[in-house]
Amino acid sequence: MDPVISRERAEVIARAQACGHCLEYTFKKVSVKPASEAHQRELQAVWIVRRICGVCGLETEMGLDADGDIVFLG
Repeated sequence: MDPVISRERAEVIARAQACGHCLEYTFKKVSVKPASEAHQRELQAVWIVRRICGVCGLETEMGLDADGDIVFLG
């Protein structure tokens, strides 16, 4: 089995991506949780990150795979 990135590394990767609306990097809340079975099966996502922009308040969700690559952003 491939080594999986840690929860802390997933949070760092999520914070390094700019907000899709205002292009700022300040987030007032970032939560990282293990991906559900459905996300793992369909998208090969290991972590699901939900974040709220500290500037415009946009709430986004992203999925990260075992290598730390973003598999979806919404």
